Amino acid sequence: MREGGEPPDLRLVLPAGAAWAAAALALGASAEQAVVGAVLCAAAGLALLAGALRRRGSATPSDAGPGRGSGECGSPAVRGAAGRGPGRKGAVGPALSVSAAVALLCAAAAGGTAALHAADLHRGPLPGLAADHARATVEVTVTEDPRPTRPRTHGARQLAGRVVVRADAVAVAGASGGRTRLRTPVLLLVRPERDGGPAGRRRTGAAGARESGGGRDADSAARSAWLRLLPSTRLRVEADLMPPAPGGRGGQDIAAVLRVRSGPPRIVAGPTAVQRAAGGLRAGLREASEGLDGDARGLLPGLVVGDTSRLSRELADAFRAVDMTHLLAVSGSNLSLMLALLIGPPGLAHRAERRGLAPRLGLPLRATAVAAGLLTLGFVVVCRPDPSVLRAAACGLITVWAIGTGRRRSLLPALAAAVLLLVCYDPWLARDFGFLLSVLATASLLTVAPRWSAALRRRGWPGRAAEALAAAAAAQAACAPVVVVLAAHVSLVAVPCNLLAEFAVAPATVLGFAALAAAPVAMPAAEGLAWLAGWPASAVAGVARTGAGLPGAEIGWPGSWTGALGLAAVLAGALAVLRISAACRPWLGVACVLGVLVAVLRPVPLVRPFTGWPPTGWRMVACDVGQGDALVLALDGERGGTGGAVVVDAGPEPAAVDRCLRALGVRSVPLVVLTHFHADHVAGLPGVLRGRSVGEIRTTALAEPPGQAAFVRGVARGAGVPVRLSHAGERQRAGDLRWEVVWPPPDPADGGAAGSAAGGGGTDGDGANDASVTLLVRTAGLRLFLPGDLEPEAQQALLAARPDLPRVDVLKVAHHGSRFQAPALLRRLRPRVALVSAGRENPYGHPAPETLAALSAAGALVARTDRHGALALTRRPDGTPAVVTRRGTPGSADAPGRPAAAPGGRVSPAPASPRALPRPLPAGRDRRRRADLRAPPATGRPRRRPLRRGRRGRVRAPRRVRGAPPASRRPLRPPPGRAAPAHAVRRSPGHSLNRARRSAPAPPWQPTADSACRPPSPVLRPRHPFSESVFRCLIRLQDPVRPRSRSLLRHCPGLRSPSVAFGPPPALRLPGPCTGPARIRIRIRIRDPDPGRGCPGPGLGAAFP
Repeated sequence: MREGGEPPDLRLVLPAGAAWAAAALALGASAEQAVVGAVLCAAAGLALLAGALRRRGSATPSDAGPGRGSGECGSPAVRGAAGRGPGRKGAVGPALSVSAAVALLCAAAAGGTAALHAADLHRGPLPGLAADHARATVEVTVTEDPRPTRPRTHGARQLAGRVVVRADAVAVAGASGGRTRLRTPVLLLVRPERDGGPAGRRRTGAAGARESGGGRDADSAARSAWLRLLPSTRLRVEADLMPPAPGGRGGQDIAAVLRVRSGPPRIVAGPTAVQRAAGGLRAGLREASEGLDGDARGLLPGLVVGDTSRLSRELADAFRAVDMTHLLAVSGSNLSLMLALLIGPPGLAHRAERRGLAPRLGLPLRATAVAAGLLTLGFVVVCRPDPSVLRAAACGLITVWAIGTGRRRSLLPALAAAVLLLVCYDPWLARDFGFLLSVLATASLLTVAPRWSAALRRRGWPGRAAEALAAAAAAQAACAPVVVVLAAHVSLVAVPCNLLAEFAVAPATVLGFAALAAAPVAMPAAEGLAWLAGWPASAVAGVARTGAGLPGAEIGWPGSWTGALGLAAVLAGALAVLRISAACRPWLGVACVLGVLVAVLRPVPLVRPFTGWPPTGWRMVACDVGQGDALVLALDGERGGTGGAVVVDAGPEPAAVDRCLRALGVRSVPLVVLTHFHADHVAGLPGVLRGRSVGEIRTTALAEPPGQAAFVRGVARGAGVPVRLSHAGERQRAGDLRWEVVWPPPDPADGGAAGSAAGGGGTDGDGANDASVTLLVRTAGLRLFLPGDLEPEAQQALLAARPDLPRVDVLKVAHHGSRFQAPALLRRLRPRVALVSAGRENPYGHPAPETLAALSAAGALVARTDRHGALALTRRPDGTPAVVTRRGTPGSADAPGRPAAAPGGRVSPAPASPRALPRPLPAGRDRRRRADLRAPPATGRPRRRPLRRGRRGRVRAPRRVRGAPPASRRPLRPPPGRAAPAHAVRRSPGHSLNRARRSAPAPPWQPTADSACRPPSPVLRPRHPFSESVFRCLIRLQDPVRPRSRSLLRHCPGLRSPSVAFGPPPALRLPGPCTGPARIRIRIRIRDPDPGRGCPGPGLGAAFP
């Protein structure tokens, strides 16, 4: 509502919405469709406008009102009822026609502009060169500040992040030496020269260390040079071109992706004077805040000018978890503070008592408006023209123009006009999520927040508190359905965190702008102002970290538009319940508040009856962190995680291990053991430290790879946690836990494997694996053996050094269940339960069928995180271990399972007869699943068939298994003298025949010499990181079998590469058994962390012998 209780002015809302929708649709349509749509809208709008004007001009003289024309007194009511006089009904028709005509004309203008912008992406030679994956020399002009990407974890390696630069291609050098001038938006991906390859690829000794250190220094210098580039800088690059990913966010408004190998940029022309000045101001603020401690150093530039280049990954994740990322995107609040300092409160701008800096300088009203406009333009240049900045600047300029001309200010029409102008100026904003969130937040503050604030004041809330709470709640309610599409989670602490942070954001921003202005003139003064601004900035960071540490900070939600509609319905229902409870049932509101508190805090005793997790009395949990290791050992079995826990390894992602520890209720970690420094074991360390008290970190003595060892030391130093080394012979005790370090030896020379690792003689990364800290743990009468990633040589050396190793109850299988295991160690340990931590559909084939068969033959019950989710180890009253599985991570659709106990004796099922897990129990019973861990592992991936129960409740095994291993990969055989007992189940009459069919020799088909594949291009090159290519193959089959897709892909040795993972096609089936030539269409999906690189062979034909 506007002043005086008048209804809001919505005249510009319909044209702005029509222009927005037309631009978004035109960008997704073809050029012909966009042009035709724009022409039709324009024609319809002109026709409606002409009709409205014709009806208004053809009005009779009596329509002018009584006493005019003929001199007779007419009846306005009667004429209005007839639709011709100035009555209300007669005015509705022309008004609607004019509104519809204006909306159609605005839609035509926005659609036509969008069609022109979309056509620019297909002009010139760049799209064709990108489609051919050609290499070319291109001159580009930088349009935005370069930004770094996060480092990536790829197996044991930590790949360095890239530098992303948005630019306009202005010239392309042809093959004949000529140049083609153009202006096309492109994206530069600057990749480092060294991606942190495995240890086996490094040179050994001091020379290798010097080479590695020198390469890292060169890459760091080149990376810094790219990050220092300013907009308007002109570069010449030699790049590999590739088309953008279709449908990918951020890649819709570019014509090509230019992959540039790292090195210092070749600058052709420097930036403009304006950009140099703006860059100097931003650099001055960074220099002034250099001496700040903790999070304030990286957060203050982000709050002031949106510079997040120094923001730590952990703090950025915390802001994202509590929906406070809008504070890092400069928006209207920053501009409002600057304009308020200049002109004072806008409501007093036309009065004699106006405030602000302008009246004190003696500036008249119009001069004040001009100064405010220049300040707004400078704000855009310094803070960069991001969508939120453009929206804020457009609204600010319209408001300043209204103040300067003496017109009445109306904020909602100003917002609609800003949207209309910006969408016509840059149609790509119509598809930008940042622009959508900015408009939704502003509209909610102008329309919903005043109503909620008034309602809170009527119920006794203080004025300022009611306004702050209403603003935070309205913005969150409006933006939450869109945020859930991007983040796939809902934060229950977003409103209180934003409310608390708002009190510290304003002083931090004001003092930060003062430091920004003082830096070019007096750096000591700027440093003092930055020091003052660091206090509220640290408070904002503390709110974000505290809120992100609460269990209810992130609740999984479907990240799609269907999920957004569902969340909008839930919010509408919650608002209705609150309104009803406030009116007649106050107890209902109190119950809702208590329910939200329980959902946020998630106390384990209250949550366990509903989720079944964690189980009571758990002793160890293998977290589901993907392709990595993260084990949690409870200090007190009766209290579970609330009594503290020891963490062994941290997995590849901080969010995954943090989520696991949060679900277990672990708040105190006296010890973190990192077995070795591979990324799949240490990259998640910040997630362990997030919101928890950590006593110390123990690591291996071999600091390989050096970059990841330095990462661990840096994270520990930032958190104030000491790092110490572990070696064999150490014995410690904490609570119910007792553990002994059995490997590596104190002196590397004492163990062959460890000695070779220290000397750098390992290959393929075995050196770091062989130096893994190995623990023998005792808890509640159970023995656990945790070997890290020990390879067979180190396992043999461990067995030789410790021949007295006892039998254990639980074995964490080394190296994610790879095929490299020492059978002698397995025979020595004779575990009852074997836990395998591996990622779903990982490209390494973990766990290996040979290892699973050997574990089953040794009598171990196998549980896997890739199939069962997180695994919790408990102890039954008879002293035997039990495993409780959790199907999936929080937010997934998989249901929890029931506990499965390991029997006292060993079981050796036949590995050739795979069985599936039983079906879940009815929902009314315990919601945990008893995993049938006695079932032997399959030698391939079972077909996805619904599980059925036969007579007496037994589970039928799948009839076929896809992906049988080749005959050359023989599984480890069980130890001699231990025959596998037959299953005690009732056999069907055709059991022998079915078993003979299942045990058919592998591979199921054999291509002959005349087999040929015809790829669509000479070299298989993925068009984007997740691409599909179709090949027609002629395969001559020797045996009448039904080939499966996975078996086909396993027999493509020419396409095996550690950086390319092939997933199975949807289905590769023949209509029936056949012998002879068969033409098969193969669809291969490529996941390549290095997009644009061709496959190793000259074509798919090289994959066949």
